[in-house]
Amino acid sequence: MSVELGASIHAERLNRRIEELAQIGRIGETGVCRLALSKEDRAGVERVKSWMEEAGMRARIDPFGNLIGVFKGKNPELPVLMLGSHVDSQPYGGRYDGAIGVLGAIEVVQTMAEKGFIPEMDIEVVAFCDEEGCRFNKGLFGVRGMTGKLEEGELDRKDKNGVTRREALLEFGCDPAEFEGYTFEPARIGAFLELHIEQGPVLESLDSPIGIVSGISGPLWWTVELNGFAGHAGSVPMPMRRDALVGAAKVIVALNDLARLEEGASTVGTVGSLTVFPDSRNIIPEKVTFTVDLRDIVLSRRNEREQQLLETIQDICDEHDLQYLIREDTNSEPRYCAEWMKEILRKEGAGMGMQLPELMSGPFHDSLTMSYVCDYSMIFVRCKEGISHNPKEYSSPEDIALGAELLYRAASRIASGTDMGRRSDE
Repeated sequence: MSVELGASIHAERLNRRIEELAQIGRIGETGVCRLALSKEDRAGVERVKSWMEEAGMRARIDPFGNLIGVFKGKNPELPVLMLGSHVDSQPYGGRYDGAIGVLGAIEVVQTMAEKGFIPEMDIEVVAFCDEEGCRFNKGLFGVRGMTGKLEEGELDRKDKNGVTRREALLEFGCDPAEFEGYTFEPARIGAFLELHIEQGPVLESLDSPIGIVSGISGPLWWTVELNGFAGHAGSVPMPMRRDALVGAAKVIVALNDLARLEEGASTVGTVGSLTVFPDSRNIIPEKVTFTVDLRDIVLSRRNEREQQLLETIQDICDEHDLQYLIREDTNSEPRYCAEWMKEILRKEGAGMGMQLPELMSGPFHDSLTMSYVCDYSMIFVRCKEGISHNPKEYSSPEDIALGAELLYRAASRIASGTDMGRRSDE
């Protein structure tokens, strides 16, 4: 796709910051490991904070670990325009997931400042804490904290080393005791706009460097525990075994089959983590714990697959004389982007010489939680072969620059005050 573009943003500066941030928690040549609330995460947040201040923002870290930079507008009473994403990563991640949304937003504000543009309302750039959820098995922590949506027991969640989220927050420099004095103001945020890599192959298949997100699939996360009985692997006859791992294997295959039931559907199902007890070569597994990730942009279909999976688990446990427990970690409905914000992106994309494709997001993002408190929209950037959550994740500097340019143009238009508050339901 050829693009006519008189760029406003400083693409080289943006790319340089992406590369510099990637050195914090670097693994191998191109990978990144900055687990939420780790020392590497704190170092990354501090580096990003310095760039916020360089861009002309006042920056602080709130009690939930969110880094927030504020670019003052003409009228502080108006609902703010919020931009951002996250800088924490998967344990075996890439350098672009989340990071381009934060650094792209900083570039937007810095370009505004350099051009002497003063927004009507305050603009806040946020690096949300623990979007990924891989360390404590519950994501979107910072954005849920900011918007008053934390659940009971979240601070007691432990990572694989037995460290609680409460302990990790304290080590990070935050005080969970301040949660009690925090109250979210529902009308404080007028709109949220997030730049992110696609993490899928659609844009590449369409030969389009960037696209407009139509909505985010609703994720359902479970932690499933199957309990059987341990015995000697050499002496217990097969018909007498209560093998929890055999049961888990059948559930995993069943989930995969259920996700494929309807050809062309957006349903996806994944088991990404599994632990076995006693975890010995010659002992029949007594307990297996594994995660279930089920998503779909169509809620009714996801609900149907959920019920089918529940029935399958019951049948498998009956067959193998197993007991089961299911803990629901996340359950969100699909959330659709605001039409008025998508229209701005369409028009600004046309001004860049581009007719932008529109596509759904299978992965969830901080935008998912923000959708419950304000209108939101997202810009996707093409990534090579759709690879993400992998050190081979790659988006070109040119594509990222186009995404950041669209972010700049859309944010500038919204920040002029003429479109803010024109909600989708009007």
